[in-house]
Amino acid sequence: MKKYFGTDGIRGQANSRTMNAEMALKVGMAAGSFHTAGGHRHRVVIGKDTRLSGYMIEQALTAGFLSVGMDVFLFGPLPTPGVAMLTRSLRADMGVMISASHNPHQDNGIKLFDKQGRKLSDADELAIETLMQRDMNDLLVSPENLGRATRIEDAQARYIESAKRTLPRGLRLEGLRIVVDCANGAAYKVAPAALWELGAEVISIGVEPNGFNINEDCGSTSPQKLINKVREVRADIGIALDGDADRVLIVDENGVAVDGDQIMALIATSWAAKGQLKGGGLVTTIMSNLGLERHLSDKGLNLARTRVGDRYVVEHMRANDFNVGGEQSGHIVLSDFSTTGDGLTAALQVLAEVMETGKPVSQLCNQFTPLPQVLKNVRYSHGTPLDMPVVQDAIAEGESRLAKTGRLVIRPSGTEPLIRVMAEGEDEKLVNAVVSDIVDVLKKQAA
Repeated sequence: MKKYFGTDGIRGQANSRTMNAEMALKVGMAAGSFHTAGGHRHRVVIGKDTRLSGYMIEQALTAGFLSVGMDVFLFGPLPTPGVAMLTRSLRADMGVMISASHNPHQDNGIKLFDKQGRKLSDADELAIETLMQRDMNDLLVSPENLGRATRIEDAQARYIESAKRTLPRGLRLEGLRIVVDCANGAAYKVAPAALWELGAEVISIGVEPNGFNINEDCGSTSPQKLINKVREVRADIGIALDGDADRVLIVDENGVAVDGDQIMALIATSWAAKGQLKGGGLVTTIMSNLGLERHLSDKGLNLARTRVGDRYVVEHMRANDFNVGGEQSGHIVLSDFSTTGDGLTAALQVLAEVMETGKPVSQLCNQFTPLPQVLKNVRYSHGTPLDMPVVQDAIAEGESRLAKTGRLVIRPSGTEPLIRVMAEGEDEKLVNAVVSDIVDVLKKQAA
């Protein structure tokens, strides 16, 4: 069982026991040692979002990699998909993204990619953890074999060009008024620049990071400011990214938010009509709405579900030759273009549909009517209460009440000390009641 890695790398409160300079140093040394094989000079690339703690973690990771003989290429603020792309482009042995994604600034994290720009497997993460528990002195190289650190000044420009190339040749966004919310995060420069270069009129919010305001009342997890701005300026579309820009939420011209399920449905059905869709459908997680599954079935397409985490979505896509997948939360993986979730690229595919069809976003992104779905979180502090008999009894009763008319999904978060309780079904009152009853039991046990 892994001690440090969760569903999306290592994550914790910055400068605490789980995410401090010593931890980052050990990760750099262990991951560097794990990826140094062969006679060539070994390379690692490092990107980050805009959290204040990113400076500390970046320097500690760099020291760790250098001490085991890896050359380090530093990007500064760059979206997670940009780091994955440049890992491949620069022929690096591995890539690192310093980010806690949609979490508040107090948290930070370390995401690791292999040389193909893919998140590491469970087995690789476990191997790195094993190295982290050894005597670190055993991993040090001789003075003449120490690595070098280099800052790559044009990393953002390279990512912008990569994102723009995902659009059909010659397609421009002229005539579109777009509001983009960059969550004061990693995409605060690249997303507005890419949209502007494609010819759109761009109104940017969430582009003034100060180290503390990442994801603060903005971005894909807090879209109200975007909704208000879209209505205020009468924009054609709003695009909300999260702190590391690997997820996206769309707001239509009426100020209505659209989640990842609708975005995936639009892209999958459009690509299927053009003969571009692989796998006969798309891959998503157990959290996606049952309405999406029924919609795809009506279109002759299938939906494959995995456990929560875009890494597991990508693994299933690779194993079964799908090229569209993602999560309801807005992690959209388009494997023709990227090896991980890419909020900007997914948004560009929606914009391409707008330009090619002439239809408004409200029509394009209303692919299906979702079943009533309720998700509530219960925070705990000392050990998950899920295994307690009284909790298991409450869950069993909830499943019985929903029977064949809905679904119940209860799981611990892989990134925060939360229990997520989700239910969906045709009877909205019943769904709400089932979730509330289980949450009440969990809160009593977690107190």
